[in-house]
Amino acid sequence: MSYTKFVASLIRANLGNINKIRISPSTCRSTVASPKSTQEEKVQQMDGCTVVQAEPLELISQTKDARKVHLDRINIDFDNTEEAYKSKGNIELLRSLLVFHLCAVDVLVDKNKELMELTKKLLGQRLFEKLMKMTFYGQFVAGEDHNSIKPLIHKNQSFGVGAVLDYSVEEDLTQEEAEKKEMDSCVSEAEKESPGADHREKKYKAHRQFGDRRGGVISARTYFYADEAKCDNQMETFINCIKASGGASTDGFSAIKMTALGRPQFLLQFSEVLVKWRQFFHFLAEQQGKSDMSALEKILELEQLKENLAQLGVEAKDIESWFTGEQLGSSGTIDLLDWNSLMNDTTKISNLLMVPNLETGQLEPLLNKFTAEEESQMKRMLQRVDILAKHAVENGVRLMVDAEQTYFQPAISRLTLEMQRKFNREKPVIFNTYQCYLKEAYDNVTLDVELSRREGWYFGAKLVRGAYMYQERARAEEIGYEDPINPDYEATNRMYHKCLEYVLEEIEHNRKANVMVATHNEDTVKFTLQKMNEMNLSPIENKVYFGQLLGMCDQISFPLGQAGFPVYKYVPYGPVNEVIPYLSRRAQENRGFMKGSQRERSLLWKELRRRLVGGQVFYKPVY
Repeated sequence: MSYTKFVASLIRANLGNINKIRISPSTCRSTVASPKSTQEEKVQQMDGCTVVQAEPLELISQTKDARKVHLDRINIDFDNTEEAYKSKGNIELLRSLLVFHLCAVDVLVDKNKELMELTKKLLGQRLFEKLMKMTFYGQFVAGEDHNSIKPLIHKNQSFGVGAVLDYSVEEDLTQEEAEKKEMDSCVSEAEKESPGADHREKKYKAHRQFGDRRGGVISARTYFYADEAKCDNQMETFINCIKASGGASTDGFSAIKMTALGRPQFLLQFSEVLVKWRQFFHFLAEQQGKSDMSALEKILELEQLKENLAQLGVEAKDIESWFTGEQLGSSGTIDLLDWNSLMNDTTKISNLLMVPNLETGQLEPLLNKFTAEEESQMKRMLQRVDILAKHAVENGVRLMVDAEQTYFQPAISRLTLEMQRKFNREKPVIFNTYQCYLKEAYDNVTLDVELSRREGWYFGAKLVRGAYMYQERARAEEIGYEDPINPDYEATNRMYHKCLEYVLEEIEHNRKANVMVATHNEDTVKFTLQKMNEMNLSPIENKVYFGQLLGMCDQISFPLGQAGFPVYKYVPYGPVNEVIPYLSRRAQENRGFMKGSQRERSLLWKELRRRLVGGQVFYKPVY
């Protein structure tokens, strides 16, 4: 099934005529596996999570019922530098110390791009590349192409650390060029012809002052739309990355970004539709006095829901067409997942972009019209996503869909979820990314886990704290909508641990959920190990993964890998000149990281001294 057909499982609606909505039996949510009566038990609120020290973890042998088998406990010592840096030669340790020290110097970080350009002019291209490979490039980038990265990948694998491959080449655009590209690609023809004629929410419209999406972002790639041919080229790059990952290891990951695969106008518009549908449900929940409940706890009484819709002016025959003759509503109640299933069958993708009017209850078009080219651009984006997922399956690679800004993310998450429904039937292939600095992160995780439980597919998640905090806050304040970010770092920590514990509990109960704990926070890693120990979750089951960036936090990655835990380095690669934007961000990220903690540098010095005192002046890793 292509992704032009996948959209046929989302919404049937003709413009302005609500009684043409139909509910397909294929999208009805079965509650047999997870009755609504037990949902309250599943969604337990946590007031906060205290970071705890890791306790020795039980290894569980690989049997049919591994949960009941207990072996000797093991202890992971993150202070054991001999184990942490066993894969590194002395030159590599010295390079790490130099790079981390330079990353802590403000003037060097602030002017890093200018300094790199100046160095290139003074040394020439050849010497410049050699210098970069000896320092920043060598620290954070694996190589120039999929062949040159293989030695590093194989070395890391021999020490228990896998790879998430990412081709990290970006355009080096000026701010003006980025803003122009963004405005051209995010504004529809209808909006250009009649600005302000459509009732769009400010959050989901393009704003020139935030057109350069790189601003305030230090740890994520950014793609800007040029044309369909460029999107095809970027898809081919992702395919090559998937193939390289499949060829380099038997259990690798590859990362993709949705904004690289099509015109972002569709992501903006579809996100607004999804959010407005959810808002309409919450509005109806408020009518039943359930506004203070979590998303999954809002279970609406069907008869009262019909009364509320009638009060909004929806005709009785239209209301009955929503719920009559289908399993939906047969239990006498409706929850948010049931409500989402109303978005269903269509042959025209533009019909997806229908939104409920809170005053009338009628469906209305988000925009007055769509051009044939806009329609085909939407279809091609979905087709590219489908092609990548199929290549991931063929090459035995798991595909991670990166998170992006909140005005794109609802659409990205929905498209990823549809890929999971299709490709995660037998094993976890597609992983969605959840940014835990968002206030709604827990609701998003719990809803998606519940949907996977009802429909019987493998849930796959990567949990991160998030990459767009400063940009999101500034945009919300200036444009005038609610700040989507948690109030402070501690609140984000609590949210991360809350989401993580929920997924771990799901793994404990049915073994079909999978999670990548993508973090450089040692306390969060220890928290995860503690919970795995309490729940008898074995590392050899390959349900809980850990992830860090290449060149950072080896004192976490390698001890975990050598103790048998699935752990991965996020491995960027690409030509030296073309990964300069990536290296620039790594320098900025490490400034905050190194100023906040001297731990990694002190461990590097400790290991270097140990080797020198022990006569290991010319130490080389053996593998």
